[in-house]
Amino acid sequence: MMRTRPLKVALLGCGVVGSEVARIMTTHADDLAARIGAPVELAGVAVRRPDKVREGIDPALVTTDATALVKRGDLDIVVEVIGGIEPARTLITTAFEHGASVVSANKALLAQDGAALHAAAEEHGRDLYYEAAVAGAIPLIRPLRESLAGDKVNRVLGIVNGTTNFILDKMDTTGAGYQEALDEATALGYAEADPTADVEGFDAAAKAAILAGIAFHTRVRLDDVHREGMTEVTAGDFASAKEMGCTIKLLAICERAEDGASVTARVHPAMIPLSHPLASVRGAYNAVFVESDASGQLMFYGPGAGGAPTASAVLGDLVAVGRNRLGGTTGPGESAYAALPVSPMGEVVTRYHISLDVADKPGVLAQVATVFAEHGVSIDTVRQQGKDGEASLVVVTHRASDAALGGTVEALRKLDTVRGVASIMRVEGE
Repeated sequence: MMRTRPLKVALLGCGVVGSEVARIMTTHADDLAARIGAPVELAGVAVRRPDKVREGIDPALVTTDATALVKRGDLDIVVEVIGGIEPARTLITTAFEHGASVVSANKALLAQDGAALHAAAEEHGRDLYYEAAVAGAIPLIRPLRESLAGDKVNRVLGIVNGTTNFILDKMDTTGAGYQEALDEATALGYAEADPTADVEGFDAAAKAAILAGIAFHTRVRLDDVHREGMTEVTAGDFASAKEMGCTIKLLAICERAEDGASVTARVHPAMIPLSHPLASVRGAYNAVFVESDASGQLMFYGPGAGGAPTASAVLGDLVAVGRNRLGGTTGPGESAYAALPVSPMGEVVTRYHISLDVADKPGVLAQVATVFAEHGVSIDTVRQQGKDGEASLVVVTHRASDAALGGTVEALRKLDTVRGVASIMRVEGE
């Protein structure tokens, strides 16, 4: 039976995502009511610019006093889509204190203070849901947290930032340089005026922290994630990747150690074979590859950003939280019982592609090979091309630790015959 008293929802933020949430709440009101079991009422909208015209939103609901809104005491659900650390953190905890559950899309805050937010939600008997914080419309958080709760996840490997995937895809398919591809992404609205958070990997690192925490039942914070950006990727790197039957993606990689005693989380550009499902992910799309004991290999694919896709994830959480509210219960909270240590990047083991500028004379290859051997890094293939006294030497290694590779590169730079290390890239997905 339908409950007549509506669930009251407050919206914090009414930008690209918030306005879509409000629109869907209005246009799909009957369907949402039927799915939840009660009508949903937009009770207030907190914004920074109250004079801006917001189509479909009653101006009487708009306020600049977000604190007063979440303190009302009659709210059932607060939807937070303002982003950033503060005031979002304080507003969320205040909402819990005054009886509301929270749906958030705030990846940065969850990656930094997720444990504290979960503790606050549990203390006050409220829900904290955040499907929209990672990979937009793609159902990912709930499958990891609920559908795979009985399985053992060993690896999460994904493209979780649409801007960087668009840029790298353009560089791969058209031969464009980084700046040219970035300019196109900006013109099409895929990249912000300041793209630093995307291209330097900060956005993906926050998402990796969230995914690793859920997948491995361990608290993983943003500071635990190794991060490298993609601004140094060149057309030459793509040419080398193609010769290996690979392409280049900015990947978020969360792994359980082979002995199961620790985990790692990292974000960086990497070569992946064209045969891997992630290699075919084009444009601004996201995709996440999950490997687990019982389920094997699973892939989640779809639009990872944008107002409507992200709002879809927010509304999915709103329905789930609304049902919990009517049932007098809460959904799953934080699961961090495993408490596995997060290993440093130096202990990560993978393959590497190293491009060296060297002198074109006898004995150079032997010198280089000796350095690799002295640091315990086994060489898989070598390719050399020389002209006019200069040469390019490309080395692809077998699996080795990041620390061993780092020591190798440092020693290579000291050789008189090595003019410079042109690029270093990890090879994943094999």
